[in-house]
Amino acid sequence: MLHNVHYFGFTTFSLTTMSQLDKPQRPPAIDFHGVCMSKYFTENWDNVQSFKARPDDILIATYPKAGTTWVSFIIDLLYFGQTCPERQTTVPLIQRVPFLEIALPSQPSGKEMADKIGTSPRLIKSHLPVQFVPKSFWENNCRIVYVARNAKDSAVSYYHFTRMNYVQPDPGDWGTYLNSFMNGKVVFGSWYDHVNNWWKRKQTYPKIHYMFYEDLIEDASREILRLSDFLGLSPSAEELDKIKATTMFDSMKHNKMINYFTSGMMDQKVSPFLRKGKVGDWKNHFTVAQNEEFDEDYKQKMKDSALVFRTEV
Repeated sequence: MLHNVHYFGFTTFSLTTMSQLDKPQRPPAIDFHGVCMSKYFTENWDNVQSFKARPDDILIATYPKAGTTWVSFIIDLLYFGQTCPERQTTVPLIQRVPFLEIALPSQPSGKEMADKIGTSPRLIKSHLPVQFVPKSFWENNCRIVYVARNAKDSAVSYYHFTRMNYVQPDPGDWGTYLNSFMNGKVVFGSWYDHVNNWWKRKQTYPKIHYMFYEDLIEDASREILRLSDFLGLSPSAEELDKIKATTMFDSMKHNKMINYFTSGMMDQKVSPFLRKGKVGDWKNHFTVAQNEEFDEDYKQKMKDSALVFRTEV
């Protein structure tokens, strides 16, 4: 059952948990304009594409499982941690930073949630490849924060996320999934295309701040400060320390406003939404043969790329 509670321009929704429901049926993967997608991200397509961005909107764009929640939470705290502290304990992050393209049955779409945000700037997240971003973001010269994560850890994290998330097609076993990932046959398409095409767009659109997950792990304070500079914010040293502490992985993992604990489409008994938050977990999953095959494939697909990723910190 869905309950509505209005708060500072938001509508808060309380969802029945997975344990109270029969498991939803997984959608098939579909080819959508050359990109592998799920119907939950394409059925509201015309409305998403006609979304009216505002000049002060901030888009947080990532390939799935690249630190989207982490960076969304950081930016929300940078803007509203001091002025609206109550929302941190009363409004789930998914409503503070709506997922633009998602459209699930019997729930408000991400686009509808974004339209209803009463605060400014609006913070909006998306996993869309750069060519699918609604044109109004470009026309309004919006700031965009893009976060990239190394391919091996992305594959592992996305695999476990797909196992527990019924918005996603069935992943199969790890070996099957890794092959799908390498061939771009996972929802939101090729990791290689995603990170490289966003990087290319940055070269001609200066209002993209391109971040790396591994850099955040290595020195969160440094990266939060760089992000603040890009956003034109000047948080105090005390604020920065508080944001860093609040967004530590273990803190977020137990924060029910952050961890999707009440999502009816995720079975966190299979795998937690916030699982490990580490660099290098791929070593616990790749066999020697898989790693050799992946490295060779990676070398070919990234041979013309200027991007350099770290698989350990």
